[in-house]
Amino acid sequence: MSDEQHNAAARGAAMAREKLAQAKADAAKRGQLPRREPRRKAGPRREAGDPQLFGRAIADLLADRGWECSAAVGAVFGRWKEIVGPDLAAHTRPESFDEGEVLIAADSTAWATQVRLLARTLIRRLNEELGDGSVTKVKVRGPQNAPRPTGGLRVTGSRGPGDTYG
Repeated sequence: MSDEQHNAAARGAAMAREKLAQAKADAAKRGQLPRREPRRKAGPRREAGDPQLFGRAIADLLADRGWECSAAVGAVFGRWKEIVGPDLAAHTRPESFDEGEVLIAADSTAWATQVRLLARTLIRRLNEELGDGSVTKVKVRGPQNAPRPTGGLRVTGSRGPGDTYG
């Protein structure tokens, strides 16, 4: 660097210091002094390789993958007995959750009817666990493999009441 360039750089730095001092003086007159130390985020900075709390790491993983809702639904299904009570849990089980609809399987038609009657209460309770508006509908499925009634009034090979009148 030549002497001329060095002198120009020194003059520029001196001029910048003067302007900064003038700006600070103007701010002091207005009562708006700048902070002396730079602002920092609350808490220590964490580097990418630093260890972190296990719960926080799991929460970050769920958020990154978009699994938060699935994990919450799984937690509710796992705590079904605590949420609906032991009597109802003994005869029902949640099967799926899709787009706000919970499918519940009941082990008898009587318990399926009971769940249908409790649907509003159940939706409110599930929304308390999952977040408001998460559950919009409860669908109930009764027993699938119920034994067929047998007895003396059944005729083998008949097609039901249509046989008699048709």
